[in-house]
Amino acid sequence: MFSDTTERGARWLVSGRVQGVGFRWHVLREAQRLGVMGDVRNLSDGRVEIRAKGMPRDLDLLLKAVRDGPALARIDEIVARDLDANLVFRSFGVRS
Repeated sequence: MFSDTTERGARWLVSGRVQGVGFRWHVLREAQRLGVMGDVRNLSDGRVEIRAKGMPRDLDLLLKAVRDGPALARIDEIVARDLDANLVFRSFGVRS
């Protein structure tokens, strides 16, 4: 169990209409606004992968923004996966 003052990590695989609709840039803006570190990238199978580290409240808010998506996106499923605890991020960016 995490306390509200312990940074944690999250890895989400998002499926639906999430490529070619500004989804990565939406996630980037929200993560930067919240001070969350990590990255987002398109996967070859049509999903988007998000890796994020931050305070639990900020990750919850980022996940809400991911669920809402930009106007042209359609979120069908978000699958949570383990995030390598040793990963260190200095900012939030878009990976290719």
